Amino acid sequence: MRFIFSSLPALLAAAVGLTGQVATAVPHNGVHHHDASAGIAARSDLHARATVATPPASDFVLAGLVGQAPTTRNYEFTISEMTGAPDGFSKSMLVVNGQFPGPAIEANQGDRLVIKVTNALSDNRTTIHWHGLYQNGTVWYDGTASVTDCGIPPGDSLTYDFELGQFSGTTWYHSHYATQYSDGVTGPLIVYPTASAPSGFPTWDGDLIVHLTDVYHTFSAALVQQYLSGTGPTAPIILETPDSGAINGVGQYDGSTNYFNFDLAPNKTYRLRLIHTGSAAQIRFSVDYHPLTIIEVDGTLVEPYDVVGLTLLVAQRYSVLITTNQTAGNGSYWIRSDLISPVTVDGTTSEVLGVITYTGENSTSVPTATSDPGVPGSNLADMDVSQLTPAVVDTPPDRTRFYQVDFAIGATSTGGTIAQINGTSWSPLQGTATLLQVAGNTSYAAEGSSVEGGNQLIITEDSIETVDILLTNTGAGDHPFHLHGHRPWIMGFGTGTYDGQDLTPSNPLRRDTFTVPSGGWLMLRYVSDNPGPWTLHCHIAWHMEAGLLMQVNSLPSVTAGLNIPSDIASQCAA
Repeated sequence: MRFIFSSLPALLAAAVGLTGQVATAVPHNGVHHHDASAGIAARSDLHARATVATPPASDFVLAGLVGQAPTTRNYEFTISEMTGAPDGFSKSMLVVNGQFPGPAIEANQGDRLVIKVTNALSDNRTTIHWHGLYQNGTVWYDGTASVTDCGIPPGDSLTYDFELGQFSGTTWYHSHYATQYSDGVTGPLIVYPTASAPSGFPTWDGDLIVHLTDVYHTFSAALVQQYLSGTGPTAPIILETPDSGAINGVGQYDGSTNYFNFDLAPNKTYRLRLIHTGSAAQIRFSVDYHPLTIIEVDGTLVEPYDVVGLTLLVAQRYSVLITTNQTAGNGSYWIRSDLISPVTVDGTTSEVLGVITYTGENSTSVPTATSDPGVPGSNLADMDVSQLTPAVVDTPPDRTRFYQVDFAIGATSTGGTIAQINGTSWSPLQGTATLLQVAGNTSYAAEGSSVEGGNQLIITEDSIETVDILLTNTGAGDHPFHLHGHRPWIMGFGTGTYDGQDLTPSNPLRRDTFTVPSGGWLMLRYVSDNPGPWTLHCHIAWHMEAGLLMQVNSLPSVTAGLNIPSDIASQCAA
């Protein structure tokens, strides 16, 4: 097998697990949500199981819910194991309602969602996490196994029942039980705002979902076992490399010429809601010959920003506007979702393509461009995250608390992988959840920063405080961190070591999934006014399983007085 490193820093990083620092040789305890023995068993029954359906293009076209009064929207999801081939390679998948991606949820700000989720898996629990939603007053429906619940047992169901409150924007749902979402348990979630956009904000003629992912041919439980033990095909490099990718459930592997296609009317403006639902790879998105105008970041409207392309890290979302007024390309254009990885492995595909076709044009069946032409004649560049400015000024309050959190990924003395965050390596609680511990004993976690049970790093505030957390990446490789239950302000970020410079931006970006740069730092700010334990973790699936997760525990005395549904506790005991 051949490995090609894109840069010398990447090679050096890979030698120590993409961190530049070898963690202390503490063996990971090997306890994970997923039953690894079930996950890696030989799946000789691939052809005996039902086949995953690929939704038609019409399922990714949004009609909108403008003017509808607040209402209750009901859904029923069944999670099952099936055989699918999103990139042309047949493999075992875990999916929602027999399709990949799962069904799109559409709702308005202020609506109530009632979603019954049935676990049809034979050997594992499952959950659904509603990424980015605040869950204010319903923390038990955040869907984070071992933190807010214990997961739905096989053959059982849980009805998630919550109000969307003030949340609006582009997001997604996914399993938060081990690495199940890597096997296909994902879907779009779109929440329309009830208020009008700022004066002068751009408008659009059509609204489209673009679900982006990396694809792994090996079942995720086996990949986790390889990653943690250092026995994978890239050993001694502790890295899991995707085999390919997909756009709206369709990709190309080993010469496949199956492409997802949007037929769009010419001379119209469309909103593309980009959602990175993958496990590890960064994705650079572009459309041949077309400039892109960024207008939304993780639910925050931003001042229009024209680019030729943009890079998304895992779990990040962007909305871009595209106008179908180009004359090059014979009316047919490549959508590019290129996977970015420090390592290229023989037999994998990093170029992932879809097609936009202008309807009514004399278009070719597939685009003719053999390489990315960019946007000829423009001076546009790729997105610079520092240039993203919220369209509505939202100045954060002054901080009242400060915590420093350092993290690293490295090798154990036996050649496996371990992640450490302030010296701890998280493992999921067994048979209980942090929420139940806090509800039963408000002093479960001491005020401030504490370590419970040897591996549960928790920041607790039992009063409403404005909290700054300085995340420091002590090694190489960008890390997409996600804070549940909040949309924090990003006060600043940079490479090297934070030197204490004043960070008082008047209008910082708010987003729930943010990049801690390679060898650098990021300062986030949130208000501890949402009762419950909320996870803060790297969203690279393999890193979280290696222990790169901590929690913020807000207002435990309030949490203890909440009426937690009885099935949350009973499913822990099942």
